[in-house]
Order: sequence, then C-alpha cells, then structure tokens
Amino acid sequence: MDDHEQLARQFEQNRAHLRAVAYRMLGSVAEAEDAVQEAWLRLSRSDVSDVGNLAGWLTTVVSRVCLDLLRSRKSRREDSLDTFVPDPIITELGPEEEAVHADAIGLALLVVLETLSPAERLAFVLHDMFGVGFDEIATIVDKSPAATRQLASRARRRVQGAPAGDGDMTRQKKVVEAFLAASRSGEFEPLLELLDPDVLLRADAGAASADFAGPAVSKLVRGAKAVVEQALLFSRMAPYNRVALVNGVPGVITVVNDRLVGVMAVVVNDGKITQIDILADLERLEVIPLPA
Repeated sequence: MDDHEQLARQFEQNRAHLRAVAYRMLGSVAEAEDAVQEAWLRLSRSDVSDVGNLAGWLTTVVSRVCLDLLRSRKSRREDSLDTFVPDPIITELGPEEEAVHADAIGLALLVVLETLSPAERLAFVLHDMFGVGFDEIATIVDKSPAATRQLASRARRRVQGAPAGDGDMTRQKKVVEAFLAASRSGEFEPLLELLDPDVLLRADAGAASADFAGPAVSKLVRGAKAVVEQALLFSRMAPYNRVALVNGVPGVITVVNDRLVGVMAVVVNDGKITQIDILADLERLEVIPLPA
C-alpha cells in the first residue's frame, strides 16, 4: 500500500466523525458532505508526515471550512430564522437503529444553534459536543483561550433553553403514531389531546411551492388549537406518512412515489407534543437520503 492509499484509508476511518462535526456545525447534509470532501482535498495536498494526531488535524481542517461557510451565509441571514428548519437525518425505526442513533442531535437543538454567531457555534459544538480543548479552538477562531471559553459559555446559555424531549423513545413513538392516526381521521379533539397547550409549530417550505401539499408557506404557529387547524389542512397527505427516526427520535416522513416531500420532527414531554418542526422545502429534501 502506497502513502496515498494509506492516507485515504486513515481518512475513511475518520469520515463518520468528521461528518458528525460538520453536520452539527452547519445543520446541512449537503454542506457537511462538501466540508468533509474539502478536508480530504486539503489532506491529499498536504505533508502530514509530522502530524501526530491525524484525527485532530482533520477536525481542525473541517472546523475551519465550516466556520468559513457559516460566515458566508449572507443569503440565509436575510431569511427569517423563525421558520428555518435545518436538514434532518432520517433512519428506519428499529432497535438497532435506536441504539446507533441514541446520541443523535435533535432538530430542535439545531434550530437553536442557527441563532448563534459562527464563532459561538463552533466553540460550543467542538467543546461541549466533541470535547475539544479551548486552546485548540482558540487557534481556529483566532481568539485567546479565555475569549473562546466565553464564546462557548454564551452559546451554552442560549442552548440551555432549547426544547428537549423526555428521552422516552417508546412513549414518543406512541404519541407520534397517535398523532398520525388522529390526523388521518381528521378528528379535532384527539389531536388536541396530544398537544401541549403552548405547542409551537415551525414549518419551513423554502421558496418553492409543494407539488403535493398545496402552496408552500413557511410559518410559525403557536398554541394547540392553531396547530391542530394546520394539521387538519394537510390530512389528505396522511396515506403517504409513516413513522421513522428523525435525528434519532421517532418522527414522521412523507414519501410520494419514492420522493421525500416532507419531514416532521417532534418534541414530546410527559406524553404531550411541545414542539413540531417541519421541513417541506422540496429542493433541500432532494438531497436528504431516505432509509432503505
């Protein structure tokens, strides 16, 4: 095996970790893959013979690429973050997948990460999620370790307010299945019973219109009655809905003719849905891999 093949093999051993870092940084499946690919290109052009920790070197490279991407997101910053939903990760619902994705980052948390500054997000993700030291992070954001620690601290305070489910996968699955059953029947009261009175629904339909679900309208809806009314509007899509793991917890995907046209992530606490995040942007859904 020559040096290039050995380098490629080592990179592949780190690919899953690098993808996880990039996805948490960017909240975008496509951009995360681009960042990982850029890391490989830089590795293939670099002399790393004196690098003692290749995984750390690659993490730094991916982090720098992600930081540049976050800073260049002028178009997204012009959009309303109130209705922006990051890309979901979808897997089949089953015991093995539940175990593999038990530490997955929830979509509701990614929504909050979108509100952080690029440097805050990088500091929080690297330190709090991957255990990277502040000295190392400081070299990436070009600040002192003390200033970097402050960045992570500010981000942590924001993130602490992120909606989080109670962690009961079985209960969440039952609630999601009950939600689907009630929406199929078009019954108001059963749906209302499943929702917390202060439930928040965030729908991101992007700029394009939805071919299957009517006009695509991004919206933020608060309150159980208002959310039920929105759910009943799309009850005709019920035959195409099924339960799947969305970022590691039970949610709903809508598939028509093998085409993903909607993803719904939910936060469940004490048997009630407290938050619903829906991505119905067909352009972005095109690049989201469906489970086999």
